[in-house]
Amino acid sequence: MTKKSLVWLLVTFFLGNVSVAQAQQPTKIPRIGYLTSTSPSDSSARIEAFRQGLRELGYMEGKNIVIEYRYAEGNVDRLPALTAELVRLKLDIIITAGSPATRAAKEASVTIPIVMTRDGDPVGNGFVASLARPGGNITGLSTLNPELSGKRLELLREIVPKLSRVAVFGTSTRPGNAQALREVELAAKAFGVKLQYLDVQNPKDIDTAFRAAGKGRAEGLLTLGGPVLASHRTQVVGLAIKSRLPAIYERSDFVEDGGLVSYGVNVLDLDRRAATYVDKILKGRTPADLPVEQPMRFEFVINLKAAKAIGLTIPPNVLVRATKVIR
Repeated sequence: MTKKSLVWLLVTFFLGNVSVAQAQQPTKIPRIGYLTSTSPSDSSARIEAFRQGLRELGYMEGKNIVIEYRYAEGNVDRLPALTAELVRLKLDIIITAGSPATRAAKEASVTIPIVMTRDGDPVGNGFVASLARPGGNITGLSTLNPELSGKRLELLREIVPKLSRVAVFGTSTRPGNAQALREVELAAKAFGVKLQYLDVQNPKDIDTAFRAAGKGRAEGLLTLGGPVLASHRTQVVGLAIKSRLPAIYERSDFVEDGGLVSYGVNVLDLDRRAATYVDKILKGRTPADLPVEQPMRFEFVINLKAAKAIGLTIPPNVLVRATKVIR
């Protein structure tokens, strides 16, 4: 064997072994975190929508992607500790469900990519520089929720034509609450409706708020949202029916659980679409260059069973505009 042939044989052998070794190395499985201020039961439908979005893109949980879940159970004070747990896991991405979770993640890391599944005002909350150019480690989807609050009051007034007093439940410490309230106040001024704002900071405030609404002779109820109300929506819906208060909510799951009416963004669509951000980031894109998407699907849901329970007839011109009617 010539010297040249021997060198060629050794090189071929070496390269072959390297290729085999590389082929035998396990592929790194992406790990992402899912952080929410609500409970597992309250988040189940949204998480399933997110998983569906991942499956549509070829990601199967437990096979080629791992998801770490953390739930604050309606107590936003737990979010910093839960976020710290996720950061210690050195995840590839953190998914945040709602503004409180996004703020906690933002304060915990400036390097881990963060994908918002829904935020009412990402720019106003300081999460992104602009919707078109986020500029940092956060991107995702916006809900436009504050802007829709005035429309909810308009719909409630159509359902109850002589409406003059409305109780408004919100959480003053929740990002976007102040803007949403301003939108309701503008609509109330235009319609000549008097508002009674009642702050719901924790679960025990719910009963207190309903008693105050009764004393204030409220003729309707509008909720601005928040983790406390969301995590205790069955209680909220039940007390609204018991108080015979026509109520409009920002999320359809309140109506699915027995509430009267909801108008807002199709949040399950937002959660499903959040998976596209995961896919793009895992393939090398950065949050700074991924524009924040705005909602494309809205839903107006009416529960006729709830209407009957409080002795209310939904006007036909309102009923025909519903995207879903529960009979």
